[in-house]
Amino acid sequence: MNLFTDRKIITVSQLTALVREVLEDNFEHLWVEGEISNLATPSSGHIYFTLKDSGATVRCVMFKSSVRAMKFRMNDGMKILLKARMTVYDQRGDYQLVAEYAEPLGLGALQLAFQQTRDKLAKEGIFDAAHKKTIPALPTTVGIVTSPTGAAIHDILNVIGRRYANLQILIAPTRVQGEGAAAEIAAAISDLNRYARVDVIIVARGGGSIEDLWAFNEEIVARAIYASRLPIISAVGHEVDLTISDLVADLRAPTPSAAAELVVSSKAQMLADCNSLERRLSQSILRHFSDLSSSLEILKLSLKDPGIIIERLMQRLDELNARTEYALTDLLQKYKQRAGIAESSLKLNSPDKRIRELTGRIENLSIRSIAAIRSKLEFTSSSLSTASGRLDALSPLSILHRGYAAVTMKQTGKTVREVTALKPGDAVDVRFLDGIAECEVKSIHCNMPL
Repeated sequence: MNLFTDRKIITVSQLTALVREVLEDNFEHLWVEGEISNLATPSSGHIYFTLKDSGATVRCVMFKSSVRAMKFRMNDGMKILLKARMTVYDQRGDYQLVAEYAEPLGLGALQLAFQQTRDKLAKEGIFDAAHKKTIPALPTTVGIVTSPTGAAIHDILNVIGRRYANLQILIAPTRVQGEGAAAEIAAAISDLNRYARVDVIIVARGGGSIEDLWAFNEEIVARAIYASRLPIISAVGHEVDLTISDLVADLRAPTPSAAAELVVSSKAQMLADCNSLERRLSQSILRHFSDLSSSLEILKLSLKDPGIIIERLMQRLDELNARTEYALTDLLQKYKQRAGIAESSLKLNSPDKRIRELTGRIENLSIRSIAAIRSKLEFTSSSLSTASGRLDALSPLSILHRGYAAVTMKQTGKTVREVTALKPGDAVDVRFLDGIAECEVKSIHCNMPL
């Protein structure tokens, strides 16, 4: 069919389908470079953006399957190179590029992804020294996260076996490169943290390209290392290789062999250090005893005959006795003089007259006090007799004396004031003046006149 010579009427959908067919058949594999703008990342996981240069723009889409394989994150203003195919989006009638692969212009995709992950984690403080844990000096069990068939595990085992063969080793085997390796490494770190006897973990891999080491740059591995309760030594690649795991780990070793040397001291070196400390301690003790012996000899030389010291002390005692006797005699003499002066003064100012006056006053006060006390006692005795008469009149015993009795319940001891408080069979106590009668109620009769 010739659309340009034959008058054939087609629909918009048919036209769009024809255009899409032409574009997809002729532009199946394209490499296009440009600058990203209008970037959108909906929850579906697809990415929508516009690729532009100074003269034109084209809409682009990268579907979720391709996004997963991309190592870096796109941003507005980033210049990229796309591998894409051209198609038409029917609903708008616009042609668009379906991107299958992307890499940034300038820096490589992996290098850019490394920088983006590093900057993100650094802002969260995951690399801060305050979060670093101390590597134990003498671990009993070392956990190792690495490939069970790689060179790294052989290097580590050789070094540990040479330096301290008694050390226990627990290997968590994982893949160390390729799809899914990062998730396995993170899971292995988590598993070792649940094993109570592990003291420290080595995360290791031999050398390789940045692609080979990429699993150790994944964010999932970095967060697993950061969340570990156990200290972790990162030993990935060679000394010139730097990974995100190295930055977040508690200690970085340039190689797996160096990690083994850092985690465990040489047994021979430890024994040599112990022997050296033992020698130094022995020498220190011997020097201390020697110093004590010298001090003792000096004290012996400075110590004199005890007899001479006692004689000097006795002489000193005699001297002090003499001085004391003289001082006491002098003091007694002074007191005698002061007593004589006081006696003369008393004779001149005799207190006999004053004593007689005070004696008379005392006798007068004594007579008056005795009279007042007698009067008070008589008044008190009279009041007491009056109160006693009143108490006798109100006393229950007085009532009993007149021939009455008091009735109380046998069990409770409560006084029975009314016959209605009793019932046949109740046990009661009847108190008379001279004793108590235990009774039992046979019957009750109310309101009987006396």
